[in-house]
Amino acid sequence: MKITKLFFGFIVWFGFITTAQDKAFSLEEIWGGEFRTENLQSLHSMKNGTQYSVLEKDKASGATNIEVYNYKTGEKAKTLISSAAIEGLDTFQGYSFSKDENRILLSSEMEQIYRRSSRGIYHIYDVPSNGVFKVSEKKIQSPMLSPDGNKIAYVLDNNIYMLNFVTGQEIQLTDDGKKNEIINGITDWVYEEEFSVVRAFDWSADSNKIAFLRFDEKEVPEFSMDVYGNALYQKQAVFKYPKAGEKNAKVTLYIADINAMALDQVNLGTYKDFYIPRIKWTANPDILSVQVMNRHQNNLDLIFVDAKTKAPKVILNEKDQAYIDITDNLTFLEDNSFIWTSEKDGYNHIYHYAATGTLISQVTKGNWEVTQYYGYDKKNKRILYQSVENGNINRDIYSIALDGKDQKRLSTKEGFNDAEFSADFSLYINYFSNATTPYEYTLNDGVTGKVIREIKNNKALLDKLAQYDVRPKEFSTIEINGESLNMWMIKPKDFDPKKKYPLLMYQYSGPGSQMVKNSWHRPNDYWYMMLAQKGYIIACVDGKGTGFKGAKFKKATQNDLGNLEVQDQITAAKQLGSLEYIDASRIGIWGWSYGGFMSSNCLFKAPDTFKMAIAVAPVTSWRFYDTIYTERYLMTPQENAKGYDTNSPINFVDGLKGEFLLVHGSADDNVHVQNTMQLIEALVQANKEFDWAIYPDKNHGIYGGNTRLHLYNKMTNFIKENL
Repeated sequence: MKITKLFFGFIVWFGFITTAQDKAFSLEEIWGGEFRTENLQSLHSMKNGTQYSVLEKDKASGATNIEVYNYKTGEKAKTLISSAAIEGLDTFQGYSFSKDENRILLSSEMEQIYRRSSRGIYHIYDVPSNGVFKVSEKKIQSPMLSPDGNKIAYVLDNNIYMLNFVTGQEIQLTDDGKKNEIINGITDWVYEEEFSVVRAFDWSADSNKIAFLRFDEKEVPEFSMDVYGNALYQKQAVFKYPKAGEKNAKVTLYIADINAMALDQVNLGTYKDFYIPRIKWTANPDILSVQVMNRHQNNLDLIFVDAKTKAPKVILNEKDQAYIDITDNLTFLEDNSFIWTSEKDGYNHIYHYAATGTLISQVTKGNWEVTQYYGYDKKNKRILYQSVENGNINRDIYSIALDGKDQKRLSTKEGFNDAEFSADFSLYINYFSNATTPYEYTLNDGVTGKVIREIKNNKALLDKLAQYDVRPKEFSTIEINGESLNMWMIKPKDFDPKKKYPLLMYQYSGPGSQMVKNSWHRPNDYWYMMLAQKGYIIACVDGKGTGFKGAKFKKATQNDLGNLEVQDQITAAKQLGSLEYIDASRIGIWGWSYGGFMSSNCLFKAPDTFKMAIAVAPVTSWRFYDTIYTERYLMTPQENAKGYDTNSPINFVDGLKGEFLLVHGSADDNVHVQNTMQLIEALVQANKEFDWAIYPDKNHGIYGGNTRLHLYNKMTNFIKENL
């Protein structure tokens, strides 16, 4: 076995841990927020590029204010608006500006629907006149101001509306919206979850046209789940959820011309069983861009639609043997040329195309991945982005000319760097952390990367942690099945290589994911330190199928989820178990969601390697999961039954020999509790002993009140008793 250690960061830690005390972490502290980092408020960069706005609550009056600050000094310039001055609006939760910043959309009384969707009460504040009015007496969804700031479009009861502030004209663009049948202007459950999009409409640049999607989900099978609450009778939540191989909603595209009072359906061509994951108007107000993808998600057309003739034209086509990821990186420049990201050369990179779809240049190149696209600085003709060029467990911020020349690394510290640029890209806020440094926020020059001033740090948290027995992550790589896999390990204090320690492995393993990264702790990391204080070694290995090492590595698991990933975890357990200081008879594994699918498979398929496993909210058969995610990696069950069943934990319960804890929330709209119930039934019929827990009315995150504390107490006790 070969384990290669990576030594960065340990000099810092040596100075830190030699003065540390022996205070133990507790679950009450971890889940009570005792070790939370100080975060920077979400800010909006004002169009002048020198100021930003933030939402703040006045402690004395309780009013909500939008405050404007100067980037370079951090001093407050003015209070733009206060809820105290708005009759009937005591507070608001969010805001967005019109393009000219003369109107502000204020959101209040927000009510969550699914992961990304919500509805609420919205007001429009007119900055020049200080006037305010309510958009609707009812809670609406996904409102969006027009580019000229004179109109707003929104969705109410699955229909799309347009209101003109100047004329007072209100138009209901659709009237066929109906719950669980027709949706206009917002996405259905599966698009929201898997394409990360809720608003399904967009304004043209001249504010005269609205393009929107219509979802006909009448033939999509319904899923229902009981919501128990506190009443005498439970309620039932019923919604459309297309499971793998089942019918999706039929999606159609419309363009509404506000001036002409016309609404037309756009015929995109001869596509069958397809997705429209993104629509976006180009810089030309008469040209709409539409991304159309086949059901297998390995063929994508970027189409330009002429709003006058409704004629579609394929501008760009992407094909992949596995799948194509959907992003929000498409950016149109003033000449309607556009920025596009693609994995077509084997790594995710940035490309510049002419308005005709002709490739002008591949902007970034190399055996590394672009991980974020920040935008295009038109003044200096450069692109700002984040990548893993400095090691795939790190992130750095770069600028590069539009022609691919003059690349410059703006960030300097090794670890995770993220950026929030000012509107004119002259400045940016750098969000930095690594495994030894909690979040630091600095204002930096957008051209040179030079630090202008520190905004906030978390030194107080480091001072607090100095009292505790903080256990560092040791980063390394491990050679498994022909690949060098990233790994971290946490060891107990006074670690003795001549002693034998039990090992708990954590992983997620889903396609494109990453659990081994050089960033600051999440709550689970404190839990791992707590377990290390009790004498356990904790390790995490990112196996094949995980991200940021190129398309070949990420897509190696295609059509066979749970095979190579499980092999990697089993092999890693065996190799780690061969180390002198690990007790090979006491190796456990745990995971959540995809990680629960993995930990179940590892325990069932390698009963002589793993002594115990915990699976939280696991997929137990991909036949139960949704179309977009599942078919992206497995095709349909009708096409690839073997890929679904060969690696389904339900089909391997006979292999269970060790201890198994199975946990799920009863109101999980994502990975349905059906997964756990079916696995329970299979285990019962195989006469296998196991432990399980169902958390009533809890979703995929299993949180709220003391829920997380209870869950982690349960898992901790299970580990102590069985490992």
